[in-house]
Amino acid sequence: MGNNLLKGKKGIIFGALDEKSIAWRTALKAYDEGAQLVLTNAPVALRMGEINKLAETCGNAPVIPADVTSMDDLKNLFTKAMEHFGGKVDFVLHSIGMSLNVRKGKHYTEMDYLWNQKTLDISAMSLHRVLRTAWDMDAISDWGSVVALTYIAAQRVFPDYNEMADAKALLESVTRSFGYHYGVRNKVRINTISQSPTKTTAGSGVKGFDGFISYAEKMSPLGNASADDCANYCITLFSDLTKFVTMQNLFHDGGFSFTGVTQAVIEQMEK
Repeated sequence: MGNNLLKGKKGIIFGALDEKSIAWRTALKAYDEGAQLVLTNAPVALRMGEINKLAETCGNAPVIPADVTSMDDLKNLFTKAMEHFGGKVDFVLHSIGMSLNVRKGKHYTEMDYLWNQKTLDISAMSLHRVLRTAWDMDAISDWGSVVALTYIAAQRVFPDYNEMADAKALLESVTRSFGYHYGVRNKVRINTISQSPTKTTAGSGVKGFDGFISYAEKMSPLGNASADDCANYCITLFSDLTKFVTMQNLFHDGGFSFTGVTQAVIEQMEK
């Protein structure tokens, strides 16, 4: 049972693909905490995933397809969401990322720039489009909350994370810039969560992922945070307990981000 942290609140969850995804786990937690939900993803992802099962579990939440590169799709999404809720949205989770260069095995030094534009468009500028649509429609309640998922590769080099590192850096910049304007106008707060490497369907596609998740576990004093742990953190940011937290990149990684080295890593290197 939840603690009713989101009782009476209404939210849109972007990016729930399957039971492994952070968006999926967050939707379950939000519903358990009393929220009403609308679920959305790209049409192709809806065909590939199992989102209807999630929708049923979350009180038969509507599933509304939306291509995040289409302003028309996003306007339709917010229009239908507000019709369903009978009012404005209180929170939004942006859990969206896609890299064609990674999928196609292109090294960072040899990236295809047209693919790169698509990566930046879907993985980062999509947040700007979501916020712009909500801004134009005045769709988010005063003191509402928007959370986007990012990764520490925006600040540090992880070679195989490839162009997604650039995308996450842009995503975090949009968070700060739009966070200022939305904060001034409507007290809407916008933050990113920089999560531990997590065994999601998307994350597992990164080269060398299994080895890196083991390394991160050894480098994190608390160990890697799970998808469910990240969902819990998202709930706190959607709730009224964090009303004055905005424009922040919040590390949720068991201490990895501020650890230089651990005894476990030293011992591994000495073997």
